[in-house]
Amino acid sequence: MEPAVDGLLTALLPDDQALRTAKVLLKPNLITARNGLLACTDSRIIVAVARWLLARGARVAVGDSPSFGSARAVLAAIGALPALQRLGVPVHEFRHRKEIVLASGQKAGLATAALECDLLVNLPKVKAHSQMLATLAVKNLFGCLAGFQKPWWHMVHGESDGRFADLLIELLATLPAGCTVVDGVTAMHRTGPVHGVPYALGILVGGVDPVAVDTALLALLGIEPHRCPLWHAARRAGLNGTTMEELTFPLRHPADLAVRDFVVPETLGPIRFNLFRFIKNSIKRALLRAGETR
Repeated sequence: MEPAVDGLLTALLPDDQALRTAKVLLKPNLITARNGLLACTDSRIIVAVARWLLARGARVAVGDSPSFGSARAVLAAIGALPALQRLGVPVHEFRHRKEIVLASGQKAGLATAALECDLLVNLPKVKAHSQMLATLAVKNLFGCLAGFQKPWWHMVHGESDGRFADLLIELLATLPAGCTVVDGVTAMHRTGPVHGVPYALGILVGGVDPVAVDTALLALLGIEPHRCPLWHAARRAGLNGTTMEELTFPLRHPADLAVRDFVVPETLGPIRFNLFRFIKNSIKRALLRAGETR
């Protein structure tokens, strides 16, 4: 794992001097401890990226806002926490937030730790998704919303007109500069984002533009981009990186690694949470958090 991470990060972040003393936040996918070894970013990648950055003098932290439980508890469940503690890497729970205004005028409570870092390193996991078809680089940055903001956005913006996806795309412009390293070692397919089926993809993918990373991954996975709501939203917004012709591949081209048996849902479920589900999950989150602080 270390050589692969070194090769990607050396290509993505060639200026070692710029990393010296930089405040870097790693944003993995720490959705939940339940089935975490498959549903979350591989612990080896999180630790290897942290170690690589520390070796170049960066000040590194890890943060996320899991759907259930705390970031620390999920990191412990997937085996990453002891190594991060030995490296002296703190964990941010994304409970403190700063309200920003998106281009559309919509307000968003983003994690202070995500907004105040010098470099945001996005560490998503390749997964099928029952609502968004696939969760890749762009979707993982939704986790920069703090606390109960994520389920609340599902409630109030999850209509069928695409507004939820459009707002996720708007979030990209508010976040600090960074790069993405995608965990495609053991992906999740058929459904997701928690209870899918393991798929031995065996790759790491990197890039500086999350939209471009998603476009390349959709091609690699054999997924028609027009089926993906977030790709459509990026296209509607006129963002760069939605066509393969715009992209360059200094290491390997997606065609060299393409697969044709990665399965995503045929039909997508509603994005909007019903009121009962919202209340039930909110109580569950509060109980988990209370249990972890005892």
